[in-house]
Amino acid sequence: MGLDRIERMGPDLLQVIAPNPSAFTAEGTNTWIIGTSEACVIDPGPVDDRHLGAVMEALAGRKVGAILVTHAHLDHSGMAPVLSERTGAPLLAFGDATAGVRSGPGPLGQGMGVDWGFRPDRCVGDGEVVEGDGWRLRAWHTPGHMGNHLCFDDGERLWTGDHAMGFATSVVSPPEGDMGDYVASLERLIALGPRSLWPGHGAPVSEGPARLQALLDHRHARDTAVLAALSPRPRTAEEMLDAIYTGLPVGLRGAARRNLLAHLVHLVRRGLAVPEGDLSEGVAFRCVGPSNSPLDAGNHHCYSPPRGPA
Repeated sequence: MGLDRIERMGPDLLQVIAPNPSAFTAEGTNTWIIGTSEACVIDPGPVDDRHLGAVMEALAGRKVGAILVTHAHLDHSGMAPVLSERTGAPLLAFGDATAGVRSGPGPLGQGMGVDWGFRPDRCVGDGEVVEGDGWRLRAWHTPGHMGNHLCFDDGERLWTGDHAMGFATSVVSPPEGDMGDYVASLERLIALGPRSLWPGHGAPVSEGPARLQALLDHRHARDTAVLAALSPRPRTAEEMLDAIYTGLPVGLRGAARRNLLAHLVHLVRRGLAVPEGDLSEGVAFRCVGPSNSPLDAGNHHCYSPPRGPA
């Protein structure tokens, strides 16, 4: 571990990949080091002595002006306190793991991999500029994947954490994750204009707006598919899995079920579906009647797929 996990991505940018590969993290969590003299670190990554050693090797003794955390998931924030102690740099984030989380009725279970002990030294607000010697970033609050999620923008490059990645879509797991917020945050980032994306996992994406639009289109399509699955009868998120996801590996079923629950909660808030009881992880949902919703061409909540020949 060391130089084999460190890659120079530009004159002022280093990528250090943590040794935590998985279907959710690609090759591992990306720790980004910005700056040529004073450094800024984005997402220290998981608690791992090998990764800590690689990050310190990449810093090469430079002063660290700030450690920025996109969100409080353990694979991004876990090593933040240790790196802060090693470098003397303050931890900056939107807030702890509960910051920005919507309150909602009923038990929705618990998010995946949440760093409940995370505490920033200073909270960074939406639109706030954070800068040091040779670097300047604007923070955008982008809740959705998690309520306290931030993206960091230098006008050309956008560090997107888990909000937007090139290799996969994001998991949105209630209550820390919220699908309505996720969609709104995608729309907001698209409105920023041309940016390359530098995600928390996987390779950078040169055509940022196109990728953001593809992620947005995917979520709209998923809403329609969820409503189609509810049309025959009320179903739980678990019962809908095989109707929505085909060929899903066993190890991804839990995350897919949480995504479906997030879509269902989003549809309930918009008046397109209702739970058959208190809103919870295991409740069944059903479609409701016609309205002025633009979700489908017929302005009906419940979608009936065309029938083929008998």
